[in-house]
Amino acid sequence: MKAGLKRFLWFWLPSVALFLVGLRRAFLTGQADPWDWGLPAALVLGAVGLLLARRDWVMQVWVALGGVGMALVFCMLAAARAPDLLAAAELLTVALLSMFGGALVSPFPFASSEVEKLSAPSMRFATRSKRTAVGIGLIACAVLLLWRGPAQPIRPVPDRPTLAVISGLPLFWDEAGRDGPRDAPIVTILRARFIVTPLDDPLQLKASGARRVLLAQPRALTPVQLVAIDQWVRDGGTALVLADPLLRWPSDLPLGDRRRAPAASLLQPLLGHWGFRPFAVKDEEIRYRTPDGYLVTLSGVQAYQSGADGRWVGPGDWIVQRKPMGKGAVLLLGDADPIDDRLWLADPAYPLHPRYWVADTPARVVHWLGGAAITGDRRWMGESHDVIRGLRWALLAGTIWAMLGAMVFGGERRGFSPRTEGECDGLKDNKSG
Repeated sequence: MKAGLKRFLWFWLPSVALFLVGLRRAFLTGQADPWDWGLPAALVLGAVGLLLARRDWVMQVWVALGGVGMALVFCMLAAARAPDLLAAAELLTVALLSMFGGALVSPFPFASSEVEKLSAPSMRFATRSKRTAVGIGLIACAVLLLWRGPAQPIRPVPDRPTLAVISGLPLFWDEAGRDGPRDAPIVTILRARFIVTPLDDPLQLKASGARRVLLAQPRALTPVQLVAIDQWVRDGGTALVLADPLLRWPSDLPLGDRRRAPAASLLQPLLGHWGFRPFAVKDEEIRYRTPDGYLVTLSGVQAYQSGADGRWVGPGDWIVQRKPMGKGAVLLLGDADPIDDRLWLADPAYPLHPRYWVADTPARVVHWLGGAAITGDRRWMGESHDVIRGLRWALLAGTIWAMLGAMVFGGERRGFSPRTEGECDGLKDNKSG
């Protein structure tokens, strides 16, 4: 009984440890991405490989499949979608490379086979050196795969159109003016797809040569400036308008400070001229999935009715309404908070790494502005009951797999094959003779 429990724990504990360590990273972003378990698989299974060096490769593969299988079961059930096949295959590859690499570089005496023990010292040293070199090579391959895995940082495209940005939000500078110019994470993303030109005055739009403008919660504009924007759009420009009725962008500045962004949108005269009428405000944070499957986090969003047909426009319909305007077009979102990195980025140091995103907002903003697409099918965890179901079934699957392993390998010392035993007997006979 004690031996059976020991065998069970050998199969179960590494799998659970791998799964729980990767789960912390998955919960950080909300992505059901198998690659979140890549580094835990390398570390945990590399260490297990050292300890299972005297076992045969079948047992090592069994342990690796247990940990990887738990991660894949959770990803499939939490996101209600099959995991990305490439990420799943690369996770399994990293797991096996790390496991075998750790076993081959094991410094423990019991890692040697009986044939090796009975060989001459020089041959034994050469065999161990070759085995260690192969093990180091496998570990190096695992590290390389972790470095150049399926999710790479966003690279700037060569052909980038000009994008004008008019905003009262601190997108290009420190809000208090202490640290000088600095790009907000959303601007870092936009620079990879556009030549970004910040403008203080809409009258400069025509001279800028831009055919796209991001109008994000700007400060009060004069009637002349509003007319300039309207004319620029009707002449063929595209405007993405973020008009927030209840801005929740955090600020360290006191209320009433002129450096703060407007707490409510000041664009209603222009929006009314374009036929948009405010209807209701959803005063809550919403994780909204667009009809094409992308995730955007909204916070206090304004719903609109179109002046043309009275149709409801808001998160219950299309998140952004596109409306032709002369030769150009207007895209309206009644919320500016989505571009705040606190609502789409887990770590502000890595805006160009989609694996650190907690929403698809940057990709959607680029899409709405007509830029080169940011590829990647990110699978997001669903509701809490989906996540709980994924946890339950992953742990159950890992436990069943460990029990099967304990029964399959029960009572057997699988450190060498029958052929190896025969070779060892021969060597012993020769030695005794």
